[in-house]
Amino acid sequence: MLAIAQIVVSIILIALILLQERTSGLSGILGGGGEGSFYQTRRGLEKFVFWATIASAVVFALLALADLLL
Repeated sequence: MLAIAQIVVSIILIALILLQERTSGLSGILGGGGEGSFYQTRRGLEKFVFWATIASAVVFALLALADLLL
């Protein structure tokens, strides 16, 4: 039962990660220039996807830990 839950949560987590907006190239990771380099507040659907990604990652970790202990 835990394995099935892990598979479902992992599919949801992958989909949520792919939905998030990506910065362009290595300069976005390192905080380099470009027009997208300023701080921007998440709003609406983007905020929901961000928090749902965190929540599903926590649920996945807890399921993995439960599977390890049980």
